[in-house]
Amino acid sequence: MANKLFLGARLKRLRRDRGLQQTAMAGLLGISPSYLNHLERNQRPVTAAVLLRLAERFEVDIRSFASDGGEQGSAEQLSEVFADPMFADLQIGRQEIVELADNSPGVAEGVTRLYTALRERRLAPTAIGPDDDERALITPETWVRDFIQSRANHFPELEEGAETLGGALGDPLSVAEPLRRRLKEAYGVSVTVVGPEELQGASQVYDPERRLLMLSSLLRPENKTFGIAYQLSLLEFHPIIARLLDSARPPDAGTRHLLHMSFANYAAGAIMMPYGTFLAAAERFRYSIDRLTAEFGANVEQVSHRFTTLGRPGARGIPFFMLRIDPAGNVSKRYAGERFPFSRFGGTCPRWNLHVAFQSAGQAVTQLIETPDGHRYFTVARTIERPIRSALSGGLLAIGLGCSIEHAHKLHCAEGIDLDRAPVTPVGPACSICPRLDCAFRATPPAGAQLAVHENRKTISPYPFVA
Repeated sequence: MANKLFLGARLKRLRRDRGLQQTAMAGLLGISPSYLNHLERNQRPVTAAVLLRLAERFEVDIRSFASDGGEQGSAEQLSEVFADPMFADLQIGRQEIVELADNSPGVAEGVTRLYTALRERRLAPTAIGPDDDERALITPETWVRDFIQSRANHFPELEEGAETLGGALGDPLSVAEPLRRRLKEAYGVSVTVVGPEELQGASQVYDPERRLLMLSSLLRPENKTFGIAYQLSLLEFHPIIARLLDSARPPDAGTRHLLHMSFANYAAGAIMMPYGTFLAAAERFRYSIDRLTAEFGANVEQVSHRFTTLGRPGARGIPFFMLRIDPAGNVSKRYAGERFPFSRFGGTCPRWNLHVAFQSAGQAVTQLIETPDGHRYFTVARTIERPIRSALSGGLLAIGLGCSIEHAHKLHCAEGIDLDRAPVTPVGPACSICPRLDCAFRATPPAGAQLAVHENRKTISPYPFVA
């Protein structure tokens, strides 16, 4: 606290995210509304006592909340926006972008949304007419992804409920049958496995009239267990999920439905891998994915996803980021336990060897990368099989998992690697026109690059790493 902390914008954003008036938040912090008003307007510095109460009442990470660049995610998104060639003549510097993100996060988000709409117009100019609602350009997937990231992919209420339930179910390796019994005894829902023809390609279907959950016979055992846990989460945690949805205030019914599903998926993973038990095992096995899949009867993707949720104050795991891609490079999942500069508009940087995993199926491919802000990360990529393999989609996907280099010495997969001397790959602006175009660490693509077309790709991402 040697330097005074003026965190008004972050306080205001936290209060608004939680749907609180100044009076209510002041009461929770044990201060007067007028003092909170002064804090939010940066007329008073935030004291250590207030920071501690924020950690206690709102479960915020003091270090990240009070650190320089607290709106790092917004800053990276703005960097990506202003790297567009249309802004080249403005020569907007990094410091200006950071100040805007830090001092006016709402304005920063507004700029990002406008650019998102502009980009969608460019890619699909006839997608909406002049009289249509422009908000339709902010897709439910984009809104939900950004909301989950704003919470660092950690939801304490769901964690507590899932840990209580998961602990009561007994051994994680044999949790499927207790899950079935809980569904039947508490909610009258039966579980049956049926052929894929009956589900018309779906992996699972719930029939509320018959109180019947049908699972595809093509699902692997761990995916069947997850499907049962998902359905149980919808019923068991309905009040919790309803409160979270109301607090999130999604803009429309479609977005609310997708967020509802995301909460249930989160809870299902937490039931299979209860927080305290899983974190203890992760630390004991040095975050070895293979050991943890065997310990909890889960698969590689489920364990990798769980890594990104370990943000409980006082019991935090390593803050991982994760994404999932197909052989064509399409990103279908991405999460981060703390800020990582995911690209909002482009594809993966060709320098990041995520695609090498497809050439080494079943093997872990490690790499040290450095982003343009100077941060280094240890990453590991490996292939996984789809829950249900189809002739059209193929069988393999790839998972990319990483953490800040400062945590890498704790990882089983980093054993034997000299982290101080290992080669580091700079990753930067990923050109999705041509992966061979060398544009890493440049503020804008090379002149004329935006006009090029390579194969079936027609757009570029001027900044950084992952879609």
